[in-house]
Amino acid sequence: MAALFTPLTIRSVTLRNRIALSPMCMYSCDNCDGIANHWHLVHLGARAAGGCGLVMTEATAVQPEGRISPQDLGLWNDEQVSPLIPVTDYIRQMGAVSAIQLAHAGRKTGTYRPWSQVRGFVPLEDGGWDTRKAPSAIPFREGSPTPQEMTKAEIHQLVDSFVAATERSHRAGFDVVELHSAHGYLLHQFLSPISNQRTDEFGGDYKGRTALHRLLVRKVREVWPSEKPLFMRISATDWIEGAWSLADTIRLSQELKDLGLDLMDCSSGGSTMDAPIPNGPGYQVHLAEGVKQAGGLLAGAVGAITTPEQANAIVDENRADLIFIGRELLRDPHWANRAATALGAPAAWPNQYEWAVKN
Repeated sequence: MAALFTPLTIRSVTLRNRIALSPMCMYSCDNCDGIANHWHLVHLGARAAGGCGLVMTEATAVQPEGRISPQDLGLWNDEQVSPLIPVTDYIRQMGAVSAIQLAHAGRKTGTYRPWSQVRGFVPLEDGGWDTRKAPSAIPFREGSPTPQEMTKAEIHQLVDSFVAATERSHRAGFDVVELHSAHGYLLHQFLSPISNQRTDEFGGDYKGRTALHRLLVRKVREVWPSEKPLFMRISATDWIEGAWSLADTIRLSQELKDLGLDLMDCSSGGSTMDAPIPNGPGYQVHLAEGVKQAGGLLAGAVGAITTPEQANAIVDENRADLIFIGRELLRDPHWANRAATALGAPAAWPNQYEWAVKN
């Protein structure tokens, strides 16, 4: 059996293979209400039917003002729970495991979606908002709004929002929760000295800048069922000397493992526009490998992983436990089944597609 198609058991949840749909924003909620609709069912369901082991939603906001765009998925109120139940039910029927990424965009909230004819931050009259929170009052780049520095009370309210969204995730039927601490969004903003220049217990040195993460994982783990896995996506490096580094990520991974984290989903960058980020096949895999080889915590690799052979080698060489596929699964929802065929492993084609598979 190809390594990519060996099962992976985390707590009481077993993935049929090591292929995960990477969380990718769809910017498709009608009426800017954060409620899942037919798009989410078809998009996520197609990747489950296409053979993925894990299917993860886009970044799902825990507060309305935490959305990247007004059209983002949300889970900040109870009305948003029931429309997600058909999604998780269908993913399960197709043999995959359902996951949700919970997020807050911090100083990057409230932008137009990518295909809008307008760029930048959405004004109030177009459904935007003027409340942006961050660890420190530092704009993302020149011309961006300056966020308000969060009070300690607001930091604890943020934790409460993540906890409440986690409870709703369970009610919606998700098997995995992932906390989004990457790409320059709010949790990552606390980690990076580029965006966190606080002088209280949530800033300053490594211990202060990582305090929110330890608190958050501890509180989320209290309400998330013990049999269900907890992931975190992290920007494992800022690619800037003196900023957040892979060594910091490895250290934090070990600390969060002791608090109940199961897997670190390793991406990178997002704190600045001018970081010297390399490009090329598998350019971030060494980050997952560093976390994994440090011992104990499972690691997910993502970024320019495009071929079955490449993905299989990463698992086979023990560089990562789970492969997150993004753009290739946008191009081809059946990428996982095609990869199985290419690697000589059993594919998980739905019975309804057998005519095409056998002939």
